[in-house]
Amino acid sequence: MENVIITGGTGQIGTALISLLVSNGYQVTVLTRSLQNKRETPQVKYAGWDVANGTIDVQAVLQADHIIHLVGAGVVDKKWTASYKKEIIDSRTKSIELIIDTLKNNKGKVKTIVSASATGWYGADKTSGDAFEEDEPAASDFLGNTCQLWEQSSEPAKALGIRVCKLRSGMVLFKSGGALAEFKKPLRWGIASILGSGKQVMSWIHIDDLCRIYLACIKNTQMQGSYNAVANEPVSNAAFILKLAETLRGKRFIPIYVPAFILKIMMGDRSIEVLKSVTVDNEKLKATGFTFLYPTVETALNNLLK
Repeated sequence: MENVIITGGTGQIGTALISLLVSNGYQVTVLTRSLQNKRETPQVKYAGWDVANGTIDVQAVLQADHIIHLVGAGVVDKKWTASYKKEIIDSRTKSIELIIDTLKNNKGKVKTIVSASATGWYGADKTSGDAFEEDEPAASDFLGNTCQLWEQSSEPAKALGIRVCKLRSGMVLFKSGGALAEFKKPLRWGIASILGSGKQVMSWIHIDDLCRIYLACIKNTQMQGSYNAVANEPVSNAAFILKLAETLRGKRFIPIYVPAFILKIMMGDRSIEVLKSVTVDNEKLKATGFTFLYPTVETALNNLLK
């Protein structure tokens, strides 16, 4: 039974991924800052670490066959102050650096590191209208810089003979929580809230497909480098909201456009994330043989809202 270490294992993606890994015969070790009140099973164990203090359970790292790096402060959780921007970056980079330093100083058996990244790498859509592919340079804005530092932080593992994959995920759709939960709130009152012009394209992915991509990166030893973890059908914000409203309420809703300036007042710099258009290509991922359970918005929403 191979062992997979997960950082950020208590989040929504981590929780879903642990379930998938266990069902596929893997033992999982979750790195956590607090070991109190953690219920272990034969398949799921917990090990301590404290990135700020540079401490980690070395033996847990040395027993791992694969590492999945998910941890990172939420990008839209708080106002983008200088200190929170630093936390967003450091939480992603310092954490994997601690693991790699541990592997440099001790003989381990890790074969694979799969690190989260995001389509924030790309910035806004190109004027040509072409979808972004993986060889595109990182955008020069805050999120582009964050993603670049995030991905670079796992690169030193290659010198240890470790295969490295990085998954640039789009908006992740969950049954509860995340962006989908926020989009659903106004629909309680029959209001379909379209953000800004509604023309901005959203590249998204169903949580089940995202977890399956992480698993594919572990199993498929030919996979390495960056992959766009997005579904086949990028869709405009207006089209997504209207499909969501139709799925939940049939024809019993009223579309309302929320002006961009209102969003900027409410969210500050974070409004960039909901107003920019990002069209991302997934051909490199599909060329590995990966197939999606939920390739379209309709199939994804029908599953998540049933």
